[in-house]
Amino acid sequence: MTSMPVPERLGAYLKRAEQALNATKNSVLKPAGLTVPQYAALLSLSENPGISAAGLARLCAVTPPTMNTVLKNLQERGLVERTPHEWHRNVLETRLTAKGEKTLADADARAVKVERGLSAEFTEAERETLIALLGRCVDFLESARHPDQE
Repeated sequence: MTSMPVPERLGAYLKRAEQALNATKNSVLKPAGLTVPQYAALLSLSENPGISAAGLARLCAVTPPTMNTVLKNLQERGLVERTPHEWHRNVLETRLTAKGEKTLADADARAVKVERGLSAEFTEAERETLIALLGRCVDFLESARHPDQE
């Protein structure tokens, strides 16, 4: 077995950055009464009204059962409404309620402060480079996950 020193493992740095971002967003979203997954669902719903739970799960990168739990909690709080699709009665369309829109506006203002603060840590050129480098990470990792599909 070939060993690789921990400081050379990029995955550890990616994981720490993701954990720090999620912890910070959870902290700033708490006063708005939302978790990061709930916020992500509301934000995606605002851009895709009427989307199905399965479609929303794909957008938010969670499993359909996880999204169903998130939506159930949001619906119980009156932040979303789910109604049968006009043609596909077994598909529920999900939309924000007025209360959901207000909650999202509050939460998004909080999340945007974090994003702007993070962005301000880098020059424009550094941000562009970071985005490109992270994109390369994703491309490699996705290809490594499905090596037979190339």
